[in-house]
Amino acid sequence: MTRRLRVTGTDFRPGSRSGRVLIILHQETSSSGRVGQLLSLMGYDADIRRPVLGDPLPDTLDGHAGVVVFGGPMSANDPDEGIARETRFMDVVLKSGKPYLGICLGAQILVNHLGGRVAGRDDGAVEIGWYGLEATPAGRKMMEWPQMVYQFHREGFDLPRGAELLATADLYPNQAFRYGDNAWAIQFHAELTLAMMHRWAVRGAQRFVLPGAQQGAEHIAGRLVHDAALLGWLKQFLNRVFPADPHLP
Repeated sequence: MTRRLRVTGTDFRPGSRSGRVLIILHQETSSSGRVGQLLSLMGYDADIRRPVLGDPLPDTLDGHAGVVVFGGPMSANDPDEGIARETRFMDVVLKSGKPYLGICLGAQILVNHLGGRVAGRDDGAVEIGWYGLEATPAGRKMMEWPQMVYQFHREGFDLPRGAELLATADLYPNQAFRYGDNAWAIQFHAELTLAMMHRWAVRGAQRFVLPGAQQGAEHIAGRLVHDAALLGWLKQFLNRVFPADPHLP
């Protein structure tokens, strides 16, 4: 049975936006998850492309309201032409002034474009499962952040020059940042539906032997405890990244 995403409360304005958001995914079976669902409820149409599978990227963002680049199993450092094109495309995004959200790999691609370093820890420790998050003073001023977030990565990133750190953590201290007025990046995953988390826990099970990784049962159990706060944050965060037109009702 398909469960519809319920959106309630004054922190979310469904149907108050318009236009197309460019959605960049990295596998044939990848999904935009709850981010895609919420953007649709906000009034946006989705233009889904997979450059690593050969899809083209636009020369300008004149026909788009913004861009979201999601995660994937590859590294932002991989010598893949699709990843290289996405990295070069960051120049188009930043010059456009339109909203950009990079999630995990999408954040790392932005960091690479800005001259930052993307790498794993020297001790090999990963974040795969639920881990603590702490907002910086700048992040707390902006909104309330969840105390626990869902992670699935082996690499982190340095904070690019000129970026404002919004959230931090113990193992990977750079968890969320804003660059300029329009570009946002987060290391963790708030977009997963329950079905997506089940798939990740099955298909990514080979990574559970990595240092610091949690087992699949812990992923699902943690969702029952922590996901409501994470989803509430996501609604508020998307309002920040994709602000409503103040002239619309």
